[in-house]
Amino acid sequence: MILVGDFVEGLEAYFAKQALEMIGHHVDSACPNKKKGEFIATAVHDFDGFQTYSEKRGHNFPINKDFDTIKPEEYDGIYIPGGRGPEYIRLNERVLEIVRHFDEKKKPIASLCHGPQVLITAGIVKGRKLTCYKAIKPELQASGGIFVDIPNTDATVDDNIVTGVDWVGQGEVVKKFVHLLGSKIEA
Repeated sequence: MILVGDFVEGLEAYFAKQALEMIGHHVDSACPNKKKGEFIATAVHDFDGFQTYSEKRGHNFPINKDFDTIKPEEYDGIYIPGGRGPEYIRLNERVLEIVRHFDEKKKPIASLCHGPQVLITAGIVKGRKLTCYKAIKPELQASGGIFVDIPNTDATVDDNIVTGVDWVGQGEVVKKFVHLLGSKIEA
């Protein structure tokens, strides 16, 4: 399952969905207050010489699962891309329950960029080694998480959780997530 919210980073949502489907996984995309057949807005974030990233409107991202019907026990893993969506979906208690289910059952969780905000709010980061977009570092550390400073082309794994800095390293995040899922990639 890919858990998204409006203005999720479009590259992160689309890449994960398409890469996982390419190797044979069925991928449901869900968003609080959205139903199957609806769309969310994505954002394109980039660095244009400013102190922080700029944001532009991206493509629509399709929702193919009614959020209210999610049964987390039916899924092998959960993927939470970044962008601005995580700061809002983490306010939904059902989102936090779903994330806690995956962690309690030691099912694979992948998250990058701002996505770890959902993990932080779910209360599953204490004592865990994670990475995230640098602006989330103080929040991660204040919640008891251990920030791992890695290049944005890499990903880090702590038990069942894979994290990455931003969309540049999503290939590594997906690769490590697929490994945790136990999937095999045929060349």
